[in-house]
Amino acid sequence: MSATTANDAGAVMAKAMQSPARLAVRRFFRRPAAVGGLVIISLFIIVALAAPWVAPFDPTQTSWTLIRKAPSWAHWMGTDENGRDVLSRVIWGARASLLAGVISVTIASGVGVPVGLMAGFAGGKIDMIIGRLVDAMLASPFLILAIALAAFLGPSLQNAMIAIGITATPIFVRVSRAATMDAATNDYVEAARALGNPPWRVAVRHVLPNIVPPVMVQATLAIAGAIIAEASLSFLGLGQQPPAPSWGSMLNSAQRFLTQAPWLAIFPGAAIFLAVFSFNLIGDGLRDALDPRAK
Repeated sequence: MSATTANDAGAVMAKAMQSPARLAVRRFFRRPAAVGGLVIISLFIIVALAAPWVAPFDPTQTSWTLIRKAPSWAHWMGTDENGRDVLSRVIWGARASLLAGVISVTIASGVGVPVGLMAGFAGGKIDMIIGRLVDAMLASPFLILAIALAAFLGPSLQNAMIAIGITATPIFVRVSRAATMDAATNDYVEAARALGNPPWRVAVRHVLPNIVPPVMVQATLAIAGAIIAEASLSFLGLGQQPPAPSWGSMLNSAQRFLTQAPWLAIFPGAAIFLAVFSFNLIGDGLRDALDPRAK
């Protein structure tokens, strides 16, 4: 065997011995768009966590001498109809939007994944009943159902997150159910059953780890949808309540001054666009990185 052949064989063996997680991370960071989205979201998270120190002004402090001032060196994004600094409100609004996205998706995945795992693994009548309930919920448009639930629970950020989480649950049920049915047909699952493992142990130890990748991808994409939903609810007065800042409520206030002060809508709208676009880029990158057939 020549030295070149031996080196190639060693490289192939070394690549095969790498863990799937490490290979997925390497594939993810080879995608510039996904890395760019991750960088933008990381900046949003850092700014949201450091809002008390990063924001130049109090986001709720009003000033009648600074009403609808254009962007300047003193106020980089201008001021709103109550003289409040728009940059400070955008920074603090990132907390509400990101928190709503993460918590609502956590609620949806925390309920939807176990239910979908049970439906896909048990089958039969359990699967049929869960499937009909999921179909009934998916028959209503996502945003319409979220608005109805938020209106029923009452206007607040917490109720908006609960409403979005409940509305997004059927999507996770379907994703986890489909992944469970696919994983349950593998040989290692049949071997675990043949060894006498109880069904719950087979589902938790052998099936659940293999449905994590599609659930992760769906969670990333769902956060983007949850941010839009929270902004929509806040725009309608069902989310974050004034004077607490929220990107959606800022857009609601800005609609009355689009011609006189367009910056009131441009900056919170741009923040929503960047956050949603970045999460979608991350989701696409995760989908490609976690695909075992990807090269």
